Amino acid sequence: MRSEAILVVDDEDGIVVMLDNLLRREGYTHITKATSAAEALTAVRAVRFDMIVLDVMLPDMDGFTLCTEIRKTSNTPILFLTARSSDLDKLQGLYLGGDDYLTKPFNPLEVVARIHAHIRRSSIYASDSMNTEELYKFDRLTVNRTTGQLIVNDEEVPCPAKEFELLLYFCKHPNRVFTVQQLYEQVWGTMVDGDEKTVVIHISRLRKKLEADPSVSKLIVTLRGIGYKFVPPTRSLR
Repeated sequence: MRSEAILVVDDEDGIVVMLDNLLRREGYTHITKATSAAEALTAVRAVRFDMIVLDVMLPDMDGFTLCTEIRKTSNTPILFLTARSSDLDKLQGLYLGGDDYLTKPFNPLEVVARIHAHIRRSSIYASDSMNTEELYKFDRLTVNRTTGQLIVNDEEVPCPAKEFELLLYFCKHPNRVFTVQQLYEQVWGTMVDGDEKTVVIHISRLRKKLEADPSVSKLIVTLRGIGYKFVPPTRSLR
């Protein structure tokens, strides 16, 4: 039996029951089910979840708005499930703090596989953090793996789990060029078509936190047609 707590939010009872059954077969027993945004917010305020599966179309609040509310108090990985298949909807969900995105109809086993991958990586990350103190300090940018803190210009900046893991990976490998596929596989897992947008959006969100002018990035540099590299700051970020 697994100890991780999972929140499944969807207004379709059939999907909630199906995911609950599949996850229990995989050994997850701490599963909370919600069919509305109000129920989900109540659950998030009461329980520290390891994973949240979130539908976009809810009766009382859309999932994008709910994600924004959750991000005010929680950095738990969020996987969006939605019937909206346009790139704009996917980009919006990722920009607002989502970590992953699947469209309906979906393969239930893929949902479970992605949930398991997120939890497994978070578990490895937490275990490594307990055993090894890691502190990266570049001028006014500090990334503390042990405490999970991002400090920019002496101020703590909230950073969801996948953003933090991506930034930490960059910090471990400064000035090294990575393709989008390499970054996705290191932080999220096996890459499939469409997942490159996940990396691009997370880098965009990091730039807003790190850069004085995100449109002219000096820290996470784009090498067109190749990928990205992290160039540690040597002067003030402002």
